[in-house]
Parts: sequence; C-alpha cells; structure tokens
Amino acid sequence: MVLSFIGACLLWVGWFGFNAGSALAANGLATSAFVNTHFAAAAAALGWTIAEWIHNGKPTALGAISGAVAGLVAITPASGFVQPFSALLIGLIAGAFCSFMVFEVKSRLRYDDSLDAFGVHGAGERWCDFDGAFRNQRDQRRLWQGRAYGPIDGHWKQVLNQLTG
Repeated sequence: MVLSFIGACLLWVGWFGFNAGSALAANGLATSAFVNTHFAAAAAALGWTIAEWIHNGKPTALGAISGAVAGLVAITPASGFVQPFSALLIGLIAGAFCSFMVFEVKSRLRYDDSLDAFGVHGAGERWCDFDGAFRNQRDQRRLWQGRAYGPIDGHWKQVLNQLTG
C-alpha cells in the first residue's frame, strides 16, 4: 500500500509536467493547466472517497489514490482551458463516476480488471470527452477576460455539442 501511495504521488507530480509543460512556455496557459491539474486530482480523490464511504461504509487510501488518478485523466484535455472551479467540478464528478464504474459496473458485468484500469482510465477518459463542455473552444483570451464559455458560465450549447460528439 505504501508503494502504491508513493507511486500515485509521483504520478501526480509528473502529470504537472505533462499538462503544464504542454503549453511549451511559462505563461498563463501553463499556470492554468498546473492549477487545474492539482484541483481536479484533489477533488477526484475526495469524490471517490465520498462515493466509497457511501458504498462500503468506510473510505480507503487505495480508493483516494485511484480517485486522484481518475481526476488526472479527466482534466488532461481541458487543463489549460477551464477555470479552477470548473476543474474542481470535473475532478469531483470524475472521482464519483469512476468509483461507480469500479464498484457497480465491474461487479455487474463481471469483467476481469484486477487493477481497475478500465474503471479509472477508461471511464475517466469517457468523462473527459464530455468535460470539454467546460472549455473555451474558441479563444484562450476569453478565459482571462471572464467571458462565458461553458455550462458553468452559461454556454450550454457547448454541452450539447459535446454530447452529440
């Protein structure tokens, strides 16, 4: 368990370089990606922990780190293009959704996934396809100017576009 926890922490730190480093510069985009990566992973760990507590009656450290990884997967495509509150929501939903996939769907369908790779990565990836609804699709400057670009800020048409996709 200790090595799993250390591994998840190393993965979390490495993910900062992946998301923030994708900006290829030390600018506002990299800063947004860095902050949002951290917020989403932390919120997903909390979302998984709460869902596990409800499902099993007690949370576990393995569940928390699984949730953090689910949050890292889910925030990646939107990391530089959402505001921190949206990143918190993306992570919280990713943690709860992925835990549902691991606890309920895996047991109902009886598929073999000893590391819960599909429940964490596969389901997290499917959620990140939808979390693009939180992103600014047109212009990064709109993010810093406080204009509407996602459902949190009143751009519901993008939610419909993402669901259609």
